[in-house]
Formats: sequence, C-alpha cells, structure tokens
Amino acid sequence: MQYLLLIYVADERNPAPDAPPQPPMEAWMAYTRALIEAGALVGGNALQGPETATTVRVEGGRRMIQDGPYADTKEQLGGYYLIDVPDLDAALAWAARMPSIGHGPVEVRPIMPTPMPE
Repeated sequence: MQYLLLIYVADERNPAPDAPPQPPMEAWMAYTRALIEAGALVGGNALQGPETATTVRVEGGRRMIQDGPYADTKEQLGGYYLIDVPDLDAALAWAARMPSIGHGPVEVRPIMPTPMPE
C-alpha cells in the first residue's frame, strides 16, 4: 500500500530562538538510501520555502490568486516521500526514522486508489 509522508518544518521566516538546528543533508541522504534499499521508495521531493507558494481559489466562478501558502502557521509543508510498504505500521516506522522527526511532525496519509478511465 502506498503512503505519503508529509514533512512539516518550522517556518524559517520566524524561527524560535531556542529552535534546534535542522538535520544535515547527509542524514537525509542516508534516510533516502535506506528507503531505496528496502524497496519502499516510490518518490519524493523537498519543497521550496512557503514564500514561493501561490494559492488558487475559485469563489462564485471567479479565480482568486494569493501569494504565499494556504495557511499562515508556525509549521509549513517542507517536502514529502511517497512510499510503498505493507501496512500503516510500516509507514509509521519509516516516519519515526525521518531525520526531521525531532523538529516537526510527519503526517502519514494513505494514498486513495484512483480508478483510471477507459
């Protein structure tokens, strides 16, 4: 079953004075290698900062564009991994191993199978 591991990170625009440093890139590379070696990695990417986001809404048939992320929060979506593992317990175990787990939450969401049109 496929799961999306959504990585939330502190909003670097307003870091807390006592915020721990982010994990080094080597930790992310090791984590990614472990996913590959386990045959669990389907894909993933880091995202550019929330200041690069553009939010689109349609209200009353009118398109509205907003610069910035959908929500102004202390934590922003920083990236994701798409994994294929046997069950939720396995997905949770991978989430708990993520280098950033001590810096912000990881949301684990199952992928809904999408029927393809014929």
